[in-house]
Amino acid sequence: MPTIKDIACEAGVSVTTVSNVIHGRSQRVAQDTVERINRIIRENNYTPNLSARALVNKSSRIIGVINHLIQSQSMSFFQDPFHSALLGGIEKKLQERGYYMMIRTVADEGELYSLFNNWNLDGVILTGLFNDDFFARLLEANKPIVLLDSYIKNEYIFNIGLDDYKGGFMATQYLISKGHRNIVFASPPQGRRRGVVQERLKGYKAALKKYNIPFSVKNVYQQEITPDEGINLGRILGKRKDISAVFATADILAAGIMTGLIQVGRRIPDDISVIGFDDVLYSRLTSPPLTTIRQNAVEKGAIAAEIMVDFLEGNEKQPRTIIMPISLVERDSVKQIIPSIQKK
Repeated sequence: MPTIKDIACEAGVSVTTVSNVIHGRSQRVAQDTVERINRIIRENNYTPNLSARALVNKSSRIIGVINHLIQSQSMSFFQDPFHSALLGGIEKKLQERGYYMMIRTVADEGELYSLFNNWNLDGVILTGLFNDDFFARLLEANKPIVLLDSYIKNEYIFNIGLDDYKGGFMATQYLISKGHRNIVFASPPQGRRRGVVQERLKGYKAALKKYNIPFSVKNVYQQEITPDEGINLGRILGKRKDISAVFATADILAAGIMTGLIQVGRRIPDDISVIGFDDVLYSRLTSPPLTTIRQNAVEKGAIAAEIMVDFLEGNEKQPRTIIMPISLVERDSVKQIIPSIQKK
């Protein structure tokens, strides 16, 4: 079995240069040298000795991606198309930088404690966390933390998210600009804590207020976003003849609603318009294709991984809080009705 010294000797470079290439720190290495080292590594089937390196550096090069949002026992973290895209971005970037990803769903502080006791994680990336006992236990572990889509304010952690208020406002205003006034807001349960759903609901309410449209509690529907629950909600909404549009805070929920509407004989967008949020693959596969608010889940995951690795390697470049852009993607699921209300 070849060693890193053998690879360096054959490539005509130092062991340090080979190590930098293996670990993704090749910014100062000439591209032809990087390619030569990688070719020699492939030809020799060289595999870094992770166990030995971990003993020396007390580092596992494993980043834990922890899901604490258990939405339903019938739908896993992997089945959610948004989280699948997010995980893809994280994994690809970690692989480029010579790190590994461990994915784990953790229900409570006890499971989190057990995870940290049994695995030597270099850092953790988490989605949708709140400032509660779970977060307090997370801080006690003294691990580098990157939060995604969380409204926790803490100067010692990294946080990557969106302007969810703006996204909710943008989606609702778009429907209003098309002439819709009785608009349903559909989302997962929001609870009482500040989070993604609550901010999007605030944006929805603000857009209604701006155009002098009364807010109605009966137009707010919240339940888990599994396909079956979404379809069932679509059937329920299909029985209402007073609404003309639905804003769903996730594309997978919007897709389910559209299926349910069609099952009860409602046409999209002729009878009811639908707008989603995320712009995942589902949004292009629905019939008709779904108008949605776009965020780049793959890029969000890649940025999270990049920030984590840069921090671990003492090369912190990014600010502690990053707000990623959103945009409207117009497809065919929203209809212009009369009268229309112009944007102010």
